[in-house]
Amino acid sequence: MANSTKSQTKVVGTTIDAMIKEGKALGKIWKQTNSLKDTTKASGFDTRLGKLLQQLKASAPVDSGQISRQTLTTHGVHIIDRRRRSEALWFVENEVECRDFIAKSKKGFTSLTALQASMRKASKEAESEAPTTAKADEVEATPTKVEPSNVGQSRPVNKQVVFDKLVKVCDANGIDMLELAEMIIDHSTAPTVTTVAA
Repeated sequence: MANSTKSQTKVVGTTIDAMIKEGKALGKIWKQTNSLKDTTKASGFDTRLGKLLQQLKASAPVDSGQISRQTLTTHGVHIIDRRRRSEALWFVENEVECRDFIAKSKKGFTSLTALQASMRKASKEAESEAPTTAKADEVEATPTKVEPSNVGQSRPVNKQVVFDKLVKVCDANGIDMLELAEMIIDHSTAPTVTTVAA
């Protein structure tokens, strides 16, 4: 009964005491860290903090994965700013993409906040540069209808307008025009079947 006052409970292959020790060590060094290059290394502050928070989130009793204030206090990470904790968790959850982005970037980042902002900006730019076209399945699933009130506002829809838009969609999505033409011919020559509900 020598260790009766200090009990250890197994949690996901590690002990709570080990997580508490890790949290307290992180709490001590968190204000000393300023270099993103150092903090995102495998043994860096943000990587360690993110992994600890990931473990705590996984073992949280709440379905949302929210870590209770008591758990944060017990593990000694309550003194770390909540934004920093959130960024560290985000970094660990998106580590592969972050490391790729950092490697491809021409400039260095001073913080995870700057990295997040730059990645967000790059993804918005990529979305705006990519043509906004629909896949053939989506076009088929959501047919558009020209309302009489919209006719005066844009070009009237005729065969040439439909053809021009079809060519743009096919080119943007790598769809073979000949295959599409065959599908249109098959559709127009296919017998229509009328089913009667019994």
